Amino acid sequence: MSATAEAPRQWSLRRTLLGILLSLTVGIWSVSAVLVYLDADRESRELFDQSLAETAHILLSLAEHEFGEGSWHPAHRLGESTAVDHQEYLLFQIWSADGRLLYKNSGAPDTPFRQQAADGFSWLNLQASQWRHYSVWNQRHTVQIQVVEPISHRKEISSRFAYRLAALALLIIPLLVLAIWWAVNRVFRSLQHYASQVSQRHPGDLQPLSAADAPMEINPLLHALNRLFERVAQTLQREQRFTADAAHELRTPLAGLKTNLQVLQRARNPEESAEAIAGLRAGVERASRLVAQLMSLARSEPESHLNAQHPACDLAANLQSVCRHWQAEAEAAGLVWQQDLQQAWARVDAAELHILVRNLLENALRYTPVPGQLQLSCGSHAGRAWLEVEDSGPGIPEQYHEQVLQRFFRLAGADQPGSGLGLSIVKNIADAHAASLQLSAGSHGQGLRVRLEFPAWG
Repeated sequence: MSATAEAPRQWSLRRTLLGILLSLTVGIWSVSAVLVYLDADRESRELFDQSLAETAHILLSLAEHEFGEGSWHPAHRLGESTAVDHQEYLLFQIWSADGRLLYKNSGAPDTPFRQQAADGFSWLNLQASQWRHYSVWNQRHTVQIQVVEPISHRKEISSRFAYRLAALALLIIPLLVLAIWWAVNRVFRSLQHYASQVSQRHPGDLQPLSAADAPMEINPLLHALNRLFERVAQTLQREQRFTADAAHELRTPLAGLKTNLQVLQRARNPEESAEAIAGLRAGVERASRLVAQLMSLARSEPESHLNAQHPACDLAANLQSVCRHWQAEAEAAGLVWQQDLQQAWARVDAAELHILVRNLLENALRYTPVPGQLQLSCGSHAGRAWLEVEDSGPGIPEQYHEQVLQRFFRLAGADQPGSGLGLSIVKNIADAHAASLQLSAGSHGQGLRVRLEFPAWG
């Protein structure tokens, strides 16, 4: 591994889009131009062949007419020309059936262009260049005409057409480049606008971005950002409320510690010192328990488990390992311990499951008087795993079932020490696992039953 990490490769969406569009435009234009040129060249060849054939048939008709009137002479020269370069003209020969040259124009040789030429088109080399050849007999097969045309005529027209296409491309392609560049920049202006809005905000400004004039393609991004702003705002509110509540709750045990310390400093005898030390120990334990509860609450926030994929586990097998400890705790408190653990599969984090059960059982142990009983149960119904903790304590009035799930809420007149965080932690863990949480009266209408149902895990 190198000492300095390689910087991530930067790439521009704008340049990439411009490159793709320009490449496609130039490529499509080039392919289209080639196809148009090939098609035009093919059609021009067909037109040249048609013109060559029509000229041959006209000349053949004239020659046949003169031949029929008997006014022919050997090697007549029709259409004499004084031009020096005969390759620029149409050349033809008219032959009789017995192989005599009846007519030819200036520049045509005295020998046949092609010996025993069949009717139709062909190519031949004449005067060090390529010529298009056409021959045809009259109906009585007494006279044949052979016509040749230099390929330079066709190449000249094809070249002229190719030059025009190239000139058109040189004119249009720069205009297309400018139009694409302007269009891409115009589209990206919306992204720059929203990027500027976000960059100019101060950290506490979490107001949603307006998508009123935004292109529909970036609406999903704006909605995602707005949802993120909303979650961040909710998280900040929870953290501020959590900090304020924690500071308020920690004030009481810290004040008790300070009071006991002052008593210890002013102690006049060993008995007073021992009493102050015992108060200090109780205050430290209370503060430690409160801090542990606060840490559990912070870790159990549903946002910290966003998109988490919990493994599937059997609640019964998982809880079996902690039942012995809680049975000993219940018996030490003078309570009857009962358990009914049946196989129940769910996607649950094992550590958080133990925290959830611990908070429920601690509450039950704290508030259930002797003689009483405590029961832990789990099972499955209709493919959904469930978990229950039930006690025979005083229970919670139904009108407070929602409030006791809030942080630091305690029922009036509660005589047991506590922080009011146990059921809040249970609620957070249930929400993080998409589990339903229900509070109800226990068996025979006494005590409290807390039931959780987890989603089907399959």
